[in-house]
Amino acid sequence: MINILVTGGAGFIGSNFIPYFIDRNPGIHIVNIDKLTYAGDLRNLTEVEGNNNYTFVKGDICDRNLVESLFEKYNFEGVIHFAAESHVDNSIANPDEFIKTNVFGTFTLLDVAKNHWIASPHQHKEEHKESKFHHISTDEVYGTLGETGLFSEKTPYAPNSPYSASKASSDFIVRSYFHTYGINVVTTNCSNNYGPKQHDEKLIPTIIRNALAESAIPIYGDGKNIRDWLYVLDHCKGIELVYKRGRYGETYNIGGRNERDNNYIASKICELIDIRLPRKNGKSYKELITYVKDRPGHDLRYAIDATKIEEELGWQADENFETGIEKTIKWYLEKYNS
Repeated sequence: MINILVTGGAGFIGSNFIPYFIDRNPGIHIVNIDKLTYAGDLRNLTEVEGNNNYTFVKGDICDRNLVESLFEKYNFEGVIHFAAESHVDNSIANPDEFIKTNVFGTFTLLDVAKNHWIASPHQHKEEHKESKFHHISTDEVYGTLGETGLFSEKTPYAPNSPYSASKASSDFIVRSYFHTYGINVVTTNCSNNYGPKQHDEKLIPTIIRNALAESAIPIYGDGKNIRDWLYVLDHCKGIELVYKRGRYGETYNIGGRNERDNNYIASKICELIDIRLPRKNGKSYKELITYVKDRPGHDLRYAIDATKIEEELGWQADENFETGIEKTIKWYLEKYNS
């Protein structure tokens, strides 16, 4: 068995990735470390409960003693690092948790991996020549775009929130461990994920949940903020490709080429729920859409140029937003009506 450490695997993206990856790679044993903060939920991983290829450890990636003990016990050949505080609003209200987990936690993982895998700078221990650290990051490190243009791997960093600043910092720490010590690293920066298992606080689950509760559907500002939406399973496929075939020291942007503004997102979801669960008063759920005060530093537009991963590794998104949101709504309707 090849042992791989996955961090934050009880969160949204990690809990979609682990069952997908185990199913496709029967010779791999995943050890999932998760602190189980408000955003982590083991119910997201019922598909792998009892699987011999899966082990869960409750713990904090900032706990060096714990991380070292896991490396000693399992002699990991890879790390796939999802664990992060990720809600922008929370980073504005409580930035210290974001700095601790996203910056110090990433440093702790990297440093322990380096000590375990590297004999001396740029000299791997024989059994760990191919050991790899895959860092999962975000397009928010690039700041905001105007009405045109795309983020590429060469776009200068310009983070605008404590969350994106903490992720930018972690990206640079990962980069430094490649250039200074020679640890095999890859980084992926993704656009906005959506799909099953996302935490209720996020935009799309909030729209669905509030619609079903006949409550106001809050949309920031004028609703014209644009994101490039990426179906979570498409992201998982990209992560697997980069982990297995990505070039050491490289960054790969993963985006769905699905730019939609928040007005469209809210209206589309309401239209689809109108069809599936019509309101008793005969009106559209769209009437519940309510505009609220915009959050500080709210970036106008994100959009990713995924050319590098498409051309170099052959990745492409299987879902466009319209097909992905159908699957997403179906999953949430079953969750909220169960």
